[in-house]
Formats: sequence, C-alpha cells, structure tokens
Amino acid sequence: MPRKPGTAPRRKKATDKLPSLLLGAHMSIAGGPSKALDRGRSIGCSAIQIFVKNNMQWFAKPFAEAELAAYHKSTDRPKVVFGHASYLINPGAKNPEFLEKSIRALNEELSRADQLGLPFLVLHPGAHMGDGEETGLTRIVSSLDAVFASLPLGKCRIALEITAGQGTCLGHTFEHLATIIERSKFQERLTTCLDTAHLFEAGFDISTTKGFWKMVKKFDQIIGRDRLSAWHLNDSKTALGSRVDRHDHIGKGKIGLAPFREIMRSEEFGAIPKVLETPKKEDLKEDVVNLRVLRGLLG
Repeated sequence: MPRKPGTAPRRKKATDKLPSLLLGAHMSIAGGPSKALDRGRSIGCSAIQIFVKNNMQWFAKPFAEAELAAYHKSTDRPKVVFGHASYLINPGAKNPEFLEKSIRALNEELSRADQLGLPFLVLHPGAHMGDGEETGLTRIVSSLDAVFASLPLGKCRIALEITAGQGTCLGHTFEHLATIIERSKFQERLTTCLDTAHLFEAGFDISTTKGFWKMVKKFDQIIGRDRLSAWHLNDSKTALGSRVDRHDHIGKGKIGLAPFREIMRSEEFGAIPKVLETPKKEDLKEDVVNLRVLRGLLG
C-alpha cells in the first residue's frame, strides 16, 4: 500500500524476507527467444525483458514452430519475462504511411508477444512530429485503440513507458500517460513502466530519497500504483531535466544510488519486475556488475 503523506518510507532490513526479488536485464533473442531465457539464467536473472523480433526491422517472419516449442519447454527460466516494442514504432506519427506502418507493426508485435505468453509489451508512447502535444496524444490514443480493436482476443497489455521527452517525444509527464489511458476505449489493456534515467532526464529529481518518494507520490496521484508493471533501472549520462536519453551504469551516472536503494529495499515494489537497460557486450559482464551493485543495496 502507498505510504501516508508525510511519513517516511519503511526501509527494509537485511534480515527481512523478500517475497520475490524480480531482478534482471534486457536479453537478446538472437538465435531464438529460448536463447534469451538461457542468457538471463546464466547470470542469475529472475526477470528479463526481450524484443519479440529484431528491433531494427519493421516486420519479421513468423516464429518457427521449433522456436516456440523450445521457448515453452524451457523450465529453468526467469520468473517474469516481458517484452519491449521496437523503437521504430510511433503511434503518434504525422506521416500517414508511417502511422499505418506503426499500427501494423505494433499489431504484429502484440501477436508475437501473445505467442510467447508475455504479460505486457513496453512501448514508448510516440512523438507528435511538430503537430503539438494535444494532436499527438489524440493520434496515439486512436492508434492504440485501433490495434486493440483488431486483436479482440489478445491478452498482452501495453505498458506505456515514461520518456526523457527528447525532441517531440511525448510521455515525459505523468499527465501524458494518464491522458492516453483515460481517453482509451481499452483502459484495461494499458499499464505503465517507469525508467529511472528517463524520469531524471525528464526533470524528476530522484537523486535523493526525498525526491524519489515525491515522484512516487505524484505518480500515485496522477496514474495510480495499480498501473505500475515494471521498472527500468538505468543511471543517466545526462543531467537532470536534460531531455536527452542516455543510459549509464548503476551509480556511475548523474543520478547516484539513492533511488535504486529505495526501489530495491521497499516492500512496495517487491512484486514489480526490475530490469537493466544499461550498455553491455555479448558476454554480459556489465550486467553482472550492475546486478551485483543493485543486490548490494539490500544490505
């Protein structure tokens, strides 16, 4: 339950029992989606995020039956696996051809996510491309409604991600996300994802404990905690309010460790998956270091 206004957050002691530490990182699906499970398991992830196809392509060949079989047969796997939509998709696009392609691509990605049994697909809400926030938000709502209407039996939800607000991108305020949800005909299929780097870059000063909980209180008031489905744990290479999206390793950027300590220790976020999107190479060594830092904050 959210804390009462004016009260300090309960800090979890090292001796407290965690119901389930859902922690991990984004994993590549190169070689098939089951390989992402293997990669996550190899470094001890209990939660991972994946793309449901090549992120740099609009469309993909259908999953081969063998790929889906290998994925679903895997037993020793992270407890939570969710998806992230391609960065090419812009539900607020101004160009009609680009908008149509975005809607079609999102439809395909949700269908692929359903084939994998993913609970939600994280999505950057989109950019208005110079037409202004109101027009952009209207197009986003219309686009998402069109996608959901075309998939009446779909189960995968969309988790609208807070953004840094770079360029004409929308979603850098809680009001933007709340507006999209409130105007949608399919509110039950919309949830949210909070990214620590994006929050900081958008102007939320979460670099202190007080600032972090002030942000959480505002989120609770405008959107509601029941709409929070995932955390992206990233430090920021750019300054507070820079509106420039650049991720850094935990504790190595401009944010510091304060918000990560609160997220890791608080019972309020115990059941919410937390994944890294920090820079790394194929050997995943950077993920190992960042996960070690995060787990160290529990002590």
